[in-house]
Amino acid sequence: MIGVAVAVTTASSPALAMPLSPAHAATRAPASSTAPPSGTAQDDTPDPGATRSLPLVPLPGDERSTAPGGGAVRGLPRQEVTPFSMVGVVWDDPDADLHGTVQVRTRATGTGAWSPWQELGTHQHDHGADPGSAEARSTAVRGGTAPLWVGDSDGVEVRVLPEPAEDRAGRAPALPAGLHAELVDPGDDPEPEPGADDPTAQDAPDPAADVSTGQGATADTDPATGPATGSAADADADVETETETETETETEAEGEAEAEADADQSAEEGAEEGADEGIGEVVGEVPDGAVDAPTEVEESADHSIDLDAVAPVSGAALSPQETAASAANSELGASLGALELPELALEEAEAAAPAAHTAPRPAIVTRKGWGADESIREPSFLYTKSVQVAFVHHSATGNNYTCAQAPSVLRGIYRYHVKSMGWRDLGYNFAVDKCGKIYEGRAGGVAKPVQGAHTLGFNSNSTGIAVLGSFGSTTPAAKAVTGVAKLTAWKLGLYGKDPKGKSTLVSGGGNRYKKGTKVKLNTISGHRDGYSTQCPGAKLYGKLGTIRTAAAKYQGRS
Repeated sequence: MIGVAVAVTTASSPALAMPLSPAHAATRAPASSTAPPSGTAQDDTPDPGATRSLPLVPLPGDERSTAPGGGAVRGLPRQEVTPFSMVGVVWDDPDADLHGTVQVRTRATGTGAWSPWQELGTHQHDHGADPGSAEARSTAVRGGTAPLWVGDSDGVEVRVLPEPAEDRAGRAPALPAGLHAELVDPGDDPEPEPGADDPTAQDAPDPAADVSTGQGATADTDPATGPATGSAADADADVETETETETETETEAEGEAEAEADADQSAEEGAEEGADEGIGEVVGEVPDGAVDAPTEVEESADHSIDLDAVAPVSGAALSPQETAASAANSELGASLGALELPELALEEAEAAAPAAHTAPRPAIVTRKGWGADESIREPSFLYTKSVQVAFVHHSATGNNYTCAQAPSVLRGIYRYHVKSMGWRDLGYNFAVDKCGKIYEGRAGGVAKPVQGAHTLGFNSNSTGIAVLGSFGSTTPAAKAVTGVAKLTAWKLGLYGKDPKGKSTLVSGGGNRYKKGTKVKLNTISGHRDGYSTQCPGAKLYGKLGTIRTAAAKYQGRS
């Protein structure tokens, strides 16, 4: 595939530092690492959000700092800050590991209640761009934790505890240089289309979440339907109430996805014990330099964008980058500025993309629909050759969010990936929330082979799907599992892939497979199958068999 790089640029105001209260002025972040404060939008334009970066300082009074052989604890003393909803910690060297524990406490806006200490996942590097790629080599890239969704907050306290000396051969490990806490305000939800329903609206509220663990819904609760009964009849009834327009194939597949929870228990238990049944099989190696390189394009013979042939949504005022991101879905019949790509029945999907095993296209909320600020990402798109494998992830952002807040969570992750981690765009190609709603991820077109930054070493010829939440000890909601099954059935069907089959990818380099290793993977794999990591969490990993079976049924396979 030959591509021509055509960059769309937009003017943006320089980032401004947001001053702290006088008591903490000494810890103000550099101007280059912050964005304008929220509340500056004019003419009723939705607030695009902001990121506040605060350097972590030594906490000499902490007991860990004074323990024999212990390393100095760094952090932020408890303080009042400009409102934010997501928090993470970053450091200068993207290749440096943080040997320790990162904990945060936050104060809820309005109530003034402080949360318990919550831990952040410290291994975000494994979600990055492939080693040696232009995105990975960018000087803007930094190391970091997974971000944590904390909801509307106006106070924060952070501490980074080094591993005890006895855990590191008697030596206290040094923490990475340049530690900063990133406080992310995701901004406002986008305005709905005139006369149209909000595409991010959800059918039902979520149960109360467990703030103490950040894990949200309990293991046997579907946030959209209440406690699960475990019976096939109840699962089928839930399918019928979810939509009255399901095809017979969809109903059977969705029932498969929701009714097999008990059958997955042994798989989940095996995952919890560290079993890696899905780990790929090494089938050979390729010479250095033979790994597929992505093509950076905005238009090409294979990814054409005819703006004159695409009708804009009534009243939509789009920036050049919003236009380009929206037009990338024009081949699917989407209008410029559309907030959602509607669900297509099997017959319509087959007519739109003839293939031997086409699946119905699920409804997908576009980047415009969830409010992506297109001005902060790289202006060009990045494509790989094909989609041979779908890698399933969890976002590790916690489960303490309502389905109505999912677009805000996604905007927070997007801003954190770009502004805090230094990536070119959101790392994931798609996201699925706990109510099963599907969202477009990295820009470039949902039907196209957009190269993401989700599975280090295997971003070529793959797609990355993140279920919003943390699933190490919490079972994902049945609707989320169904959403992943629907999405993978459609996306893999575009490329003729069997969800229950296997595909061979070439590693771009990682901690499980060295660069150039040819690896046979399940067509639907977990992140841990390509990289040594806990992602997508033991509970979600244990659902992959159900997802494969249901996705195959959506494609009409036995």
